[in-house]
Amino acid sequence: MDVQVKKSSTKEVLLDIRKSDIATLYIVQYELLKDPTVEFAGVVLKHPLTKEYAMRVNTSKGNPIKEIEKAVKAAIGYSDELKKAINSKIKGA
Repeated sequence: MDVQVKKSSTKEVLLDIRKSDIATLYIVQYELLKDPTVEFAGVVLKHPLTKEYAMRVNTSKGNPIKEIEKAVKAAIGYSDELKKAINSKIKGA
């Protein structure tokens, strides 16, 4: 995944993302929107052939980059739990 900060301020960040999958970005967006300080979190496919995405995050307070980091950590945690659950069922079968 290649991420570039396109625009950044105290309440908003705009990222350009390449070499990723929209599903992964939707999971991060979902985690972001659980936080009451996040006013907006959106992902847009800029071009279907090049798989270029734009992500914008607005917060009422707090650093939007820090909020993205928290959302990514939460998504990784849930993925790890799912992996363990699936592996335990496979081994038990």
